[in-house]
Amino acid sequence: MQTITELSLERAKGGVFTRQEVACWIDNEGARLDALLKRAVAAQEILRIRRGLFCLAARYTQHAIHPFELAQRILGPSYVSLEAALAHHGWIPEAVYTITCASRSRSRNFDTPLGLFSYARVPQKRFYAGVQRQELQSEGVFFLAEPLKALADYVYVHGVDWIGLRPVRESLRVENTELDSLTAESFETLTGVYRSGRVRRFLDTIRKELKL
Repeated sequence: MQTITELSLERAKGGVFTRQEVACWIDNEGARLDALLKRAVAAQEILRIRRGLFCLAARYTQHAIHPFELAQRILGPSYVSLEAALAHHGWIPEAVYTITCASRSRSRNFDTPLGLFSYARVPQKRFYAGVQRQELQSEGVFFLAEPLKALADYVYVHGVDWIGLRPVRESLRVENTELDSLTAESFETLTGVYRSGRVRRFLDTIRKELKL
């Protein structure tokens, strides 16, 4: 077993760690550090997620690394939203294979050994309004958009000019039972959050249609 793997087993929270953390473990930031990381990756004991971010291979972890938790480590600040959040909440029937996130920085995609992670910039006045903090059994955490927030982000990112609930039902196949679970509080939370007129119109029209 490689030195980095042994240290990661002892010290990496949730099996995910950065190059900077390893530098602290071995008290070296130079060529020796990069050589140790390269050998551990070549031995397939650790996986390179993106530049400067790594995780233990599955055979060394007690709990599988949750993709939503990993999403926070790949690029932040961000939260899981759009199709990934809607699927997690059970609002859309299709399986989602890309972890879709809203971000404050420019839109980017990361194709990793643990899946594809897509980040879209969504300008907002209160970034975490309508976002839940979720804790995992493995002591990890992630941030997840509530359904209405995920819908609003979807409208912004995909540039759709949706008015009312019909396109939500037809395009995303969201059932009435899910839409009926929305509350006035959900809409109040997002009041004034989005700068986009398209998103504001969407939220206003579906709220009126739901008579909230």
